[in-house]
Amino acid sequence: MEKYIFVTGGVVSSLGKGIAAASIGKLLEARGLTTTIIKCDPYINVDPGTMSPFQHGEVYVTDDGAEADLDLGHYERFTNAHISKDSNITTGKVYYNVITKERRGDYLGKTVQIIPHITDEIKRGIKKVSHDEEVDVTIVEIGGTVGDIESLPFLEAIRQLRWELGEHYALNIHVTLLPYIKSAGEQKTKPTQHSVGRLREIGITPDILLCRTEKHISKEQRDKIALFCNVDREAVIEAGDVKYIYEVPLSFKKEGLDDLILKKLNIKKEDKDLNNWRDLVVNRLKNPEKEVKVCVVGKYIALQDAYKSIYEALVHGGIANNARVNIIRVDSEDLEKGNGDKHLQGAKGILIPGGFGDRGIEGKIKAVQYAREQKIPFFGICLGMQVAAIEFARNVCSLKGANSTEFDKQAKNPVIALLEEQKRVKNLGASMRLGAYPCKLSKHSLSFKAYKKENISERHRHRYEFNNEYKNPFEKKGMNFVGINTQKGLVEIIELKNHPWFVACQFHPEFKSKPDQAHPLFRDFIAAALGH
Repeated sequence: MEKYIFVTGGVVSSLGKGIAAASIGKLLEARGLTTTIIKCDPYINVDPGTMSPFQHGEVYVTDDGAEADLDLGHYERFTNAHISKDSNITTGKVYYNVITKERRGDYLGKTVQIIPHITDEIKRGIKKVSHDEEVDVTIVEIGGTVGDIESLPFLEAIRQLRWELGEHYALNIHVTLLPYIKSAGEQKTKPTQHSVGRLREIGITPDILLCRTEKHISKEQRDKIALFCNVDREAVIEAGDVKYIYEVPLSFKKEGLDDLILKKLNIKKEDKDLNNWRDLVVNRLKNPEKEVKVCVVGKYIALQDAYKSIYEALVHGGIANNARVNIIRVDSEDLEKGNGDKHLQGAKGILIPGGFGDRGIEGKIKAVQYAREQKIPFFGICLGMQVAAIEFARNVCSLKGANSTEFDKQAKNPVIALLEEQKRVKNLGASMRLGAYPCKLSKHSLSFKAYKKENISERHRHRYEFNNEYKNPFEKKGMNFVGINTQKGLVEIIELKNHPWFVACQFHPEFKSKPDQAHPLFRDFIAAALGH
């Protein structure tokens, strides 16, 4: 039988349940166990694909084309777990499946209710991932905060699962807050007590508490938490603030969390250290040999989570080059107001990430022009590639009215346009080009030099494509089309001649980058920035 770890959160949101779940996965893998991780999201959207980045942060994309919660990105960055469309269970998916079954008559005239039908559907989804992946331990993160109405069906489902599985086959880990009241000079345990109390009211008793805190937890505080929350003293784990998220597994290891989990799940595995992780990742982050300034020009800059994977992949590129990447966030709308040199001055590299809609586009185009003319290493991703093509069409090829039909349906020169299959799309949800697609690289390219192979596969999330009618005039002016989806004849990567490092891709390489395995394009982009 598979074993399960259920991760819940209390007191406030944004406590870092996703990082905690990913770090637990890292610890267990270091002990020789195989894991997979599931995120249960209480919102009624089927997936976050139609949600604004300002509402939800970035939308993470899996190989099989699922638009999912950004925590799945943490899972893949920290672990070797296989993450798929089934790894993100939302209230929307659950109700959609149950209602579809009801309309089909699957319930044979029964009254369809939250219990057992909704909770059974949640349990079925969790078990399916465990069975399909054939792993030792399945980690299940429940989104939201204990006490939210939306998450109650998920909490009831894991309560039932825990009861069905029995002792040593499941455990509950609760992430909670120990606030420090500066004026009183005290760390308060009452919020944690109340949070655990709410859990116990619905039949869930946590086995382990991960206490998020700014200050060290004293022996007296640990004893108090253990007594009032009815957990073992050794199960009160200090989850202190760290400078870099990649330190969290090391912090948990120091607290003995992996030993405690294995003991409670009755698993015997040889103890192993995380020295490779510490040396390669954390030590290089804390003590890099070099520094480099990179500007990220985006339209969702105000929200840190909107470009989460981009920022992390830049950090990974820095680790691979033993360098600290100082990321300067530039709002593309500020560039539209003029004086772009002021915002981009001193940049050793410029990156333009993905996005949707026409807001801030002209600012992004100005950033591309600046990078091209000043010979600054440039990396365009998804929309970043599209605005690079628009800028080249306007300022190098002298194509008046060059634009994307996303921004100007009547564009005189639609260098970016919809494929015929996309023109027929009516529903927005899950209808883009999503997931992994193949790409063939030109052997005489910066991209081939980075990947060191001719055939690659990368993840996509977009509707609009480069218009192949413009390939010839672009090539004559010095643009190289070095990455092609040969199945559909679609442009995947463009590069410029007579530029030290100008690469733009239609896919999202940031989704496949890890701290100890930096994505080749991010690695080489940072190397080029360091050499600028």
